[in-house]
Amino acid sequence: MTGLRVAVMGAAGRMGAETCLAIDAAPDLELAATIGSDGSPTDAKAAGAEVVVDFTRPDVVLDNIRQVLSLGMHSVVGTSGFDDERLAQVRDLQGKAPQLGVVIAPNFALGAALLMRFSREAAAHFESVEIVELHHPDKVDAPSGTAVHTAEEIAKARDGRASPDATVREQPGARGASVAGVAVHSVRLRGLVAHEEVLFGSPGEILTIRHDSLDRSAFMPGVLLAIREVVTRPGLTVGIDELLQNQNH
Repeated sequence: MTGLRVAVMGAAGRMGAETCLAIDAAPDLELAATIGSDGSPTDAKAAGAEVVVDFTRPDVVLDNIRQVLSLGMHSVVGTSGFDDERLAQVRDLQGKAPQLGVVIAPNFALGAALLMRFSREAAAHFESVEIVELHHPDKVDAPSGTAVHTAEEIAKARDGRASPDATVREQPGARGASVAGVAVHSVRLRGLVAHEEVLFGSPGEILTIRHDSLDRSAFMPGVLLAIREVVTRPGLTVGIDELLQNQNH
């Protein structure tokens, strides 16, 4: 029996190649097309793909999504660089094809999704919060999309309440980047893959929530979950936390 037909854009990259292997190994999915940097969503359509997974580049991903939706395919996106403005653009694009689904995830690791969920729950109960994210030095963005999304979710849970900080003299960047009022520190070091640590503090106690992805295979259960779910979820879904919660119902 033929499974759900999936095309992978950015198939020659590290995440794209791992995704191709995972789809090949899944009995209910079929790898319809592997698309490199010189390809386009029209190649996915020609191969009969129903879902297109995008692990390309921030400068081309919006146009890819536009083409994927205009060609009648669902979209699963792991490419980084989505802030509120770019997500609004995706909602506009998806609104022109309301029957189709788009899943955009800053991180497909199940543990990372749970880290963000637990951080939201903890955020209102502690006086201070900061984030440290650690990645390999080939990563092009800093802070990571995962850390940005985590900071934004924490800020919402805290109603914008800032952490105390009496710093008046500092070297530029010493206190990290401010993302929605949350300090985020980026480490780039050879040997790392993808790691995030959220530190909460109140008088007399510290809570640390940390997730470590030691191999890109850690992202594959979330990628496969998004592929299977996107065909039944019209509209835009950001992150895989909602998909995980649906599995439990």
